[in-house]
Amino acid sequence: MSWQNEEFPELSREALFGDRVVPCFRDRPHHFHDLLDHSAALQPDREALVMGETRLTWAGLKEECDRVARALAARGLRAGDRVLILMNNAPGFVISLFAVARLNAVSVPFSVRASTDEVAHVFEDSGASMILHDGRQSGRIPASAAPAACALATLDGSAPLPEQPAGEEETAFILYTSGTTGRPKGAMLAHVNIIHAALYYEAAMRMTEKDRIIAAVPLNHVTGIAALISTAARAGACLIVMDAFKTGPFLDLAEAENMTYTLMVPAMYNLCLLQKDFPSRNLNDWRLAAYGGAPMPEPTIRKLAAAVPGLQFANCYGSTETIVAQLITPPPHAYAKREFVGCALPGTTAIVMDEHGREAPPGEPGELWLAGPNVVRGYWRNPEATAKAFQGGYWKSGDIAAANSDGFVKILDRSKDMINRGGLKIYSAELENVLTDHPAVSEAAVIAVPCPVLGERVHAVIALATEACEEDLARLCRDRLSDYKVPESWTLSHEPLLRNANGKVDKKAIRERLLAESAEKD
Repeated sequence: MSWQNEEFPELSREALFGDRVVPCFRDRPHHFHDLLDHSAALQPDREALVMGETRLTWAGLKEECDRVARALAARGLRAGDRVLILMNNAPGFVISLFAVARLNAVSVPFSVRASTDEVAHVFEDSGASMILHDGRQSGRIPASAAPAACALATLDGSAPLPEQPAGEEETAFILYTSGTTGRPKGAMLAHVNIIHAALYYEAAMRMTEKDRIIAAVPLNHVTGIAALISTAARAGACLIVMDAFKTGPFLDLAEAENMTYTLMVPAMYNLCLLQKDFPSRNLNDWRLAAYGGAPMPEPTIRKLAAAVPGLQFANCYGSTETIVAQLITPPPHAYAKREFVGCALPGTTAIVMDEHGREAPPGEPGELWLAGPNVVRGYWRNPEATAKAFQGGYWKSGDIAAANSDGFVKILDRSKDMINRGGLKIYSAELENVLTDHPAVSEAAVIAVPCPVLGERVHAVIALATEACEEDLARLCRDRLSDYKVPESWTLSHEPLLRNANGKVDKKAIRERLLAESAEKD
């Protein structure tokens, strides 16, 4: 059931970043901008980028990217300079990434939901010489950085472009992690990393120039940059951009543009199913629904499969530090293996390590470590964090996982989210997988609440799609789990769970809200 090497380009071992020897694709581009050049040369007149009235061919997209690159060069941008990019989902964001890369400079995309203080930190930490924005984000720019800011629409001028591309081990992007435990760190994505991510996605998702991809998640996150923008450019597929996900407009767009592929969080698919007219929608071209960030409820998979004949699914697990979703469940097995996040792609390695730094036997929990040509060198100007998170070419994920004998990996918890109930370890992801199998549950987040006797107890926060009571959900847990894992308290509502800027369920915010509400009652 695991990935077959013949589905992917040929691999051979190479030395990367001085101290790593990893399998790499033999025949590959060497620069992020090469992805654009390839499709522009191969199919100049095929549609590349669509949003509203904007429809650019690959030749037209390359021409616009070169125009913006010449204008940035006229403003003094040079190789190695960092450019903080604050833009909503729009063609301008895609154009900016390729334009900055064309000058061998470094893009630093950041969330448009960030505070001014967060923007100031990233601007200072990255040493950016310029902030490129879309006009809508001017209010988020700190006063100290204002002289460096310019709106994309105001760029003018022309200067020569560099003749030689940057080396493939040079940094192409600095992406700042979500920072749930302190200030965010900047992961350095080299050209070789992003190229491998694009090639992996192209092969795993069977992407071709005939695909039409809707981008409904934030493009400024690693998923948007690697899985959508870079992969579309590599395959010559058309990228159809939404400013933000709204269920009705998404389905309208899917019909009008003959959507074939999506990569979203499970909550978005659930919202589609809640649309009364969903069964009557013409989605016959939709071939693959990929997802990550949370378990896909079993009822959601069944209902989507029934409503869209031939639709396949792919569970994906990755991070900013791995760029690609390094663990993906092969689509034909997504339903049967839905409790797993996938198995390692060819040329990459996923191992589960115990607390003594030894590989855990199959089925035993430990920390998930990942290696491959997609894993970043480290964190920007942060050797301490790099030394802590990277070892022997592996990135230590902080996720508690278990692997079966076939190499399929099950995520049990984030190490910081594991619940210790009187010395008994409870993995929240295991509980969430069970709870989301209930037909009434849209989303679930399991967190620890303080207990003076046991230290911590289990609390479940549930977003309901239809009516259900606590006893119904507790019975499901008792049927499938040890008794000490069954939640002892519940929060049930029809409101979606709180999410961070990257669209992932924000357990820290959920926990803080719950504690604040509890304090008010006391």
